[in-house]
Amino acid sequence: MSLADLLGLGIGYLLLLALCALAVDRGWLPTRLVRHPATHTLALGVYASAWAIHGTLEQADRSGFGYLAYYLGAAGAFLLAPMLLVPIQRMAHTYQLASLADLFAFRFRSRWVGTLVTLVSLLAVLPLLALQVQTMGNAIRLLSGSGAREWLALGFSALIALFAIFFGARHTHLNTRQDGLLAVIALESVVKLGAMLALGAFALFGIFDGPGDLQAWLDGPGHLAQAETHPLAPAQWRTLLMLFFAAAFLMPHMFHITFAEPLGRRTLLRAGWVMPLFLLLMALPVPLILWAAQRLGVDASLTGSAYLAFGLSSSWWVGALAFLAGLAAASGTMIIISLALSGMILNHLVLVAHPPIAQPDLYRWLRWLRRGLIAAVIGGGWLFYRTVGVHHDLSTLAMASFVGMAQCLPGMLALLYWPGANRKGMVTGLTVGVAIWLAGLWPSLLGGAPWLPPIPPGLEALADEPDWYLVTLVSLAANVLSFILVSLATRTSAGERAAAEACSVDAVVRPMRLPLVAANGLEIKRHLARALGQEVAEREVERALAALQMSPLDGRPYALRRLRDRIQANLSGLMGPSVAQDIVDRFLPYRQDGPGATEDIHFVENRLEDYRPRLNGLAREIDGLRRYHRRTLSRLPVGLCAFGEDGELLMWNDALAELSGIPGETVIGAHRDTLPPPWNELLGRILAEPASQLYKQPVTLANGPRFLSLHKAERQDERATHGGNVILVEDHSEMKWLEDELVHAARLASIGQLAAGVAHEIGNPITGISSLAQNLRYDTDDPELRETADQIQQLTDRVSRIVGSLVGFAHGGRHVTGAAFQPVSMAEVTDEALNLIHLARSGEDIRFENRCPPTPRVTGDAQRLQQVMINLLGNARDASEPGGRVGVAAEPEGERLRVTVTDEGHGIDERVRDHLFEPFTTTKPAGEGTGLGLPLVYSIVAEHGGQIDIESPPAGQAHGTRILLWLPLHREDAESTDEPDPDR
Repeated sequence: MSLADLLGLGIGYLLLLALCALAVDRGWLPTRLVRHPATHTLALGVYASAWAIHGTLEQADRSGFGYLAYYLGAAGAFLLAPMLLVPIQRMAHTYQLASLADLFAFRFRSRWVGTLVTLVSLLAVLPLLALQVQTMGNAIRLLSGSGAREWLALGFSALIALFAIFFGARHTHLNTRQDGLLAVIALESVVKLGAMLALGAFALFGIFDGPGDLQAWLDGPGHLAQAETHPLAPAQWRTLLMLFFAAAFLMPHMFHITFAEPLGRRTLLRAGWVMPLFLLLMALPVPLILWAAQRLGVDASLTGSAYLAFGLSSSWWVGALAFLAGLAAASGTMIIISLALSGMILNHLVLVAHPPIAQPDLYRWLRWLRRGLIAAVIGGGWLFYRTVGVHHDLSTLAMASFVGMAQCLPGMLALLYWPGANRKGMVTGLTVGVAIWLAGLWPSLLGGAPWLPPIPPGLEALADEPDWYLVTLVSLAANVLSFILVSLATRTSAGERAAAEACSVDAVVRPMRLPLVAANGLEIKRHLARALGQEVAEREVERALAALQMSPLDGRPYALRRLRDRIQANLSGLMGPSVAQDIVDRFLPYRQDGPGATEDIHFVENRLEDYRPRLNGLAREIDGLRRYHRRTLSRLPVGLCAFGEDGELLMWNDALAELSGIPGETVIGAHRDTLPPPWNELLGRILAEPASQLYKQPVTLANGPRFLSLHKAERQDERATHGGNVILVEDHSEMKWLEDELVHAARLASIGQLAAGVAHEIGNPITGISSLAQNLRYDTDDPELRETADQIQQLTDRVSRIVGSLVGFAHGGRHVTGAAFQPVSMAEVTDEALNLIHLARSGEDIRFENRCPPTPRVTGDAQRLQQVMINLLGNARDASEPGGRVGVAAEPEGERLRVTVTDEGHGIDERVRDHLFEPFTTTKPAGEGTGLGLPLVYSIVAEHGGQIDIESPPAGQAHGTRILLWLPLHREDAESTDEPDPDR
């Protein structure tokens, strides 16, 4: 194959990748395909780097089936996804951790830990990058015979860097979904798998005549070739398995594609069986290609055992398949490594040395820095290949890389399973392990004599083992031992303990409850603007508010803590956890002038709800008991709320939400002083009172006046110290109203007894007067005397009716005159009452307006209703100023007629209003009122089956009083008001 053909093939392949990424980003491909779990799972195939295509051939040629360790180690990591990968993914997604350095810096609460892990990752990945570049250069040399392989490899590296910059660094946040990039990596996994399977099929059916011929060759001539291999010792096998197991999730590109990209939990669990299957398929063609090359007698000294696939045939397509497999593996690995390492270097080296405080146009600055670092990483990989890699085979470069990255394995396992580990132990262990790794393997890489660690007594057999094996054992042993001893000997900070709980596999984070200095989201923007600039602060806070569905005016301490945590997580994805934590701690501090911090119970409740599907055994039973008690409190028919010792609201159950009209989710986490009225004053009063209850407190709620009783109980924590208060809120309004009715009835009964006595005493002389008037009428013929007798008779009849009313009042307000109710027009009753009112000398300067329509009529006693109106109109007249106006109106409401008497007087004192219908209650000066008028009105209205109410002042007026009567409509009039209009 000519050099031009080869360049056309390689450049065309990279252009195809670019077209695929562009099609995904522009939405030309269906989202259902792009975000299908299979796409995400195949993207994990980036683990199969150029080492999987060429390095495993080299290893198979040397150690036989020892090459399988590369695949089995990674398969083991994915098989352990539920207990290993899923917890890491949970932490990475929850706290926006985009790299291994981010995770370590978050767990050990130190920016220098992140810096150290970044430097170790950079040193470990350089040999792996050089390996990718070397395979491209050697493939170009073998296929085209060109002597400028280094510069051609540089050209391909430049194209790969441009691709990574264009499709991987367009977003500022490292955790932003990059569907185009994921689709390209998934496509490359398909390409390299298809190419390897095609080469294996060609070897099996093109070189051999099928499985039978292969077996015959292995039993015959091939047996000698297999005898020349040196199988790995069991200990070396296990060590390789451990190295590749660690590489599957510690290598920067694997951590990035597994945890930083938005793969779902189900997708990762599905990868637990898909990835082992993918790796098995990748591994199958390797021995077939090796055996086919051995049968053909390909000289490995000329091509190198790593590139035996190029010697299988002189046909161009076989070489093209091998070249595409290597290019797909190398390009995908280089793209993801450059993206991952650029983020780590930016967050833990550049931003630590130069914090972005008040940086103008922060987003643009970060994007261009990251793009420059992508180019620098790939350029550094090529430079390492050019100066160091060309002098070594693939196995040497790979072992140097994998052993170096494995030094982070003790820290990762401690991060997940050992809460007692601290930063001092981690830094000490990692430093010791990396020092041994650098001293043991890097001198030979750089062309010097290797320094091998001393072998302890009793292990002299290790002296004959390979350098990589000896360095791996000694470095990891020293790493683990130093880590454990220093962690046990030194103190773990409170921040590390909190982070350890967050990172533990079975952790439920228990943050502390402290108020922020900022009072709401608007103030948080103002504080952050000093660090990030106004535009960036606005965008980051709005992004966090949208994610939490919060209002910027929400001032609840709990809500502000959630907002602060979300902002810190978002900034962590932007510039790393160390810088993000420094900015948030500095510009969004907690207040320190209040009570001591306590656990945020509401946050723990929410996290337990999220964590519930993963609970099992006793933990699930305990959580079920917790949920049972929680539901019991939430669904109590009595209002219940709980406050922490700092006055923060922790619980607001369903009954209290219904009573108050305030949903619990809008007030939980608020301080009691910020609750809506009247709850702030009412609950504050019971909390301040030494007594444990307040009985029948009058409050005005949305549904009207209510009477609430409150009971307080103090909570104590496990140390028997004050832990807040629980308050029960009972609605005793019905009981209070019933008690008032009973008191009112008792008072009416007492006045009724008085009225009965008065009626009896008055009744006798009135009967005598009536008899004398009748006798006078029949004993004289004088017209004037007869007229006088008639008037006396009429007046005595009226007094008799009044006496009868007093007797009725004495019998509980029942009408006892024996007269049946008749249809009564309130307009006529009002006119008669006004005529009688006008007979009095007082009130002549008051204007009365009767706006009652003649119909509909009510059912009642006209005389009694006239007495009601006289009483009400007289009170309105007495309350009005000279020149005032008193209006009477009526309108039907359902089956009743609403009658209103409205004046423009000074109104009624609130302290008197609720007692006006009680006997002897009056607003008039002493000696001018008996206090029996309105109780009598109340009794008459009740006897008619009606209701009475008072508004003072009436709605829409600054002063005055309105008396409202509801009287039952006459049945025929009530039916007529409901008849449809015949003209419609």
